[in-house]
Amino acid sequence: MSWLQISVNTTKNYLELAEDCLFSAGAHTVTLTDAADQPILEPGPNETPVWDAIVATGLFTLEDNQQALLDNIEQCLTDIDFTCDTEILQDQNWTRAWMEHFHEMQFGERLWVCPLHIEPPDPSAVNLRLDPGLAFGTGTHPTTSLCLRWLDQNIDTESAALLDYGCGSGILAIAACLLGATHADGVDIDPQALTATHDNAEVNQVSDKIKTFLPDDYLKQHERTQYDVVVANILSGPLAELAPTLAQHTKLDGHIVLSGILKEQAESVLETYRKYFDMDEPAFEEDWVLLHGVRR
Repeated sequence: MSWLQISVNTTKNYLELAEDCLFSAGAHTVTLTDAADQPILEPGPNETPVWDAIVATGLFTLEDNQQALLDNIEQCLTDIDFTCDTEILQDQNWTRAWMEHFHEMQFGERLWVCPLHIEPPDPSAVNLRLDPGLAFGTGTHPTTSLCLRWLDQNIDTESAALLDYGCGSGILAIAACLLGATHADGVDIDPQALTATHDNAEVNQVSDKIKTFLPDDYLKQHERTQYDVVVANILSGPLAELAPTLAQHTKLDGHIVLSGILKEQAESVLETYRKYFDMDEPAFEEDWVLLHGVRR
């Protein structure tokens, strides 16, 4: 079955109005997407952030009168700034089409991330299998890519323990264990992220090496625990606030690895962490930064 797709380009101030308008016009579904490539990596507690520029897309049957739909939407949104686009979506196997966007990726010399529906190209490599449908991190974002490459270059069997603060899908904790770390603790504010980490750890046969915690539970149980490596791929604001906590959990001469940081934010984060760590020069990928330091 083919569909008529109508997209309303507007701002977050008019998001609810655009959604209501599309549903009132008869949309079967309405989805929201970023109109300006604005990253939202890690929402704060009780936050549901949306992008400043947003596209609300409604899906209609082809039997609906396209011009009548557009006239209805224009009348409904007459008092706001918006533009409207239409597209005919031809019938296809949507599951297969969606999965074709995801492919195996190599990070450094040893590590590959391979979606579950694709066989690893190098069976002898360190192959991390991941469900590409998870929204918590699959290696495609530059911040995750930077962290995975650092782990590939620096984690081995002598790297005893790692803390992944803001673990998401668990991709970094799992990669560390596959590369040789003996244990990893994952912390995240989202219970669904902890479930995803657990499921992915089972798929990769490292569930016996990984434990997950909500932040309050972690602090109650691990107030004095220290690690050889602490990695945090979250936003710069939370990273600055967490500096004393992450430093407290890093062993003397242990490593801190930070990402989720834009180029223009790097110096501010560096200054915060120089109180506790000898910080290296930043590593870059596109507009994003990885910061590394050694605890002193």
